[in-house]
Amino acid sequence: MPHVVILGGGFAGLRAAQQLAKAPVRLTLVDRHNHHLFQPLLYQVATATLSPSEIAAPLRALLGPQGVAVVLADVTGVDTAGKRVLLSDGELKYDYLVIATGATHSYFGNDQWARHAPGLKSIEDAVEIRRRVLLAYELAERETDPRMRKALLNFVIIGAGPTGVEMAGSLAEISRKSLSGDFKNIDPRDARIILIEGLGKVLPVYPDDLTDKARRTLEKLGVEVRTGARVTNIDETGVYIGTEFIAARTVIWAAGVAASPVARSLGVPLDRAGRVHVTPQLTVPGLEDVFVVGDLASINQEDGTPVPGLAPAAMQEGKHAASNILRRLRGEPMVPFKYWDRGSYAVIGRGHAVGIAFRRFKQTGFPAWGAWLFIHLMFLIGFRSKLAVMLNWAYSYLTFGKSARIITGPAPRLDQLTLVASSPDGKGAPTDDTEGASRLVSSSNELAPPSPH
Repeated sequence: MPHVVILGGGFAGLRAAQQLAKAPVRLTLVDRHNHHLFQPLLYQVATATLSPSEIAAPLRALLGPQGVAVVLADVTGVDTAGKRVLLSDGELKYDYLVIATGATHSYFGNDQWARHAPGLKSIEDAVEIRRRVLLAYELAERETDPRMRKALLNFVIIGAGPTGVEMAGSLAEISRKSLSGDFKNIDPRDARIILIEGLGKVLPVYPDDLTDKARRTLEKLGVEVRTGARVTNIDETGVYIGTEFIAARTVIWAAGVAASPVARSLGVPLDRAGRVHVTPQLTVPGLEDVFVVGDLASINQEDGTPVPGLAPAAMQEGKHAASNILRRLRGEPMVPFKYWDRGSYAVIGRGHAVGIAFRRFKQTGFPAWGAWLFIHLMFLIGFRSKLAVMLNWAYSYLTFGKSARIITGPAPRLDQLTLVASSPDGKGAPTDDTEGASRLVSSSNELAPPSPH
């Protein structure tokens, strides 16, 4: 039987595998992780609402009963001439190939920032962000220097797209509601949540009336929104906006993504983000046996606008690529992909969201939040996941509780922290006045987590 290899177990890859599971093909799915991850809810793991197991499911459990072989491996490239997938420890031959390796963080040429400002693409990222957020409060509880405490309670999110907005709103709720009464020496409501966006508005892809509503809601929650602000540097002590310095123990990156480097091995033109300009049939130009789907594919809709990098689009592309493979096996011509836009939503906080349904119907407030909740529950894999998430959301909504407030990994000690001089208010440019020290520096490798995946 023809061998179909699928690279990536995300939304696009999983949907393609499910579509081909009963076809007369030998099917192999390759992923560097052993689980399918529901990425839209990663921020809820990062902010202690959900546990990782509630938004992830083992690939072997999902696909093994359907006869799909699952290979745990790192893909280093594709040899299209030899029809081989190159792995870090071997290779796989294919007759048809579906590449759905997605995207990773982009720091716009400043990769050294990754150490200090993790992004949010994996469970490891989410758990690390949760660790940093919760540890910041724990350290502030014991800190006696008010300027050091202020630096610990500054939380900076860079990028005001959906992920950044969702993170900012959730962090604001943690400080204002969830941690209320948990500490004796600090008031978590003193935390400063700062959302930085280089463009002129939050949620730049949304219409102006919805972005204005989103900004007002964020500010009502206590988030300091700064648009038109360009980050010029990030280090272990905080963030620079031009010459202004914001001392912050916790910085989160939500400003950009870059396509998987697997695309570069195909030897075809890529767009600025490293994505493949695919044909209307979702194939690589000149290669009718290689399909690219999901965040790695660059394709426009009929009106000329790009197909968005959303889970519903990835699922539709994965299903369509599989259908075109089946058509080729039957000797039928492949058909162009058409995206059905069901809408997109961004959650701003408890009971608050903005969104557009079916490209025309604008929603805000609780109705938008309810629509977002329903859509995400429907896309979750498995009854157990849906039930667990629904119960946790109900608990969080009624009590403002965060049921997953567990800190993992080594915890730093106060005597492992040193100070470097900065302005007395912790906001201006650094100075040489050591008495006004408030910038936080780690003197231990324990406080320098590895770069995000």
